[in-house]
Amino acid sequence: MSKLKILTDGLVKENPVLRLVLGTCPTLALTTAVSNAFGMGFAATFVLVCSNIAISALRKVIPGQVRLPAYITVIATFVTIVQNLVKAYFPDLDAALGVYLPLIVVNCIILGRAEMFASKNGVVDSALDGVGMGLGFTLALLLMSTIREVLGAGTWYGIQIIPESIDRFTFMTSPAGGFFTFGLLMALVVFIETKLGDRRKRSVGCEGCPSKGACGAKGGCE
Repeated sequence: MSKLKILTDGLVKENPVLRLVLGTCPTLALTTAVSNAFGMGFAATFVLVCSNIAISALRKVIPGQVRLPAYITVIATFVTIVQNLVKAYFPDLDAALGVYLPLIVVNCIILGRAEMFASKNGVVDSALDGVGMGLGFTLALLLMSTIREVLGAGTWYGIQIIPESIDRFTFMTSPAGGFFTFGLLMALVVFIETKLGDRRKRSVGCEGCPSKGACGAKGGCE
């Protein structure tokens, strides 16, 4: 697999949110503002890259029986680092992200890439995979937050876009608006796949789950 392909797969072809449907909790909860999307995207990308590098470097010395606790320990270390940095230098962002910042530890995207990629590939490839998946996650967050903030608040990153004289579509800033936007973007991805003749066959159960190896299930997902 070429390094360019590893880097770009996470942007569109294997986008963790819009194609693999991972990390949906922070995606739905934090996309009412573009500033939140930038913050969560940066934090998740930092943890993805660093944990992928560390797990790849240690993959030959981590016993298979304790690989998941080891992966979570590595991920939690980098989450603690980024959380302390955000608290120290970006207190407003820390308050906006709230509990979702420390919950990066259990983000399916990060644990899934550790199990599916970093534990089986070299350090450079794992770093590129982390960058690609992190940017893909950030891109999905930015798309959703742009739609929701512009229509729901009339602003983009706090900058006035829609004149105050025009009523806001406040539904977009509600939880229901998040699900609605998420569904529209997923439908758009499916439409583009169909037009390009690149529609992926999706299956229900463990065979279609990128975290199959992480959860240890052998039959069907529960």
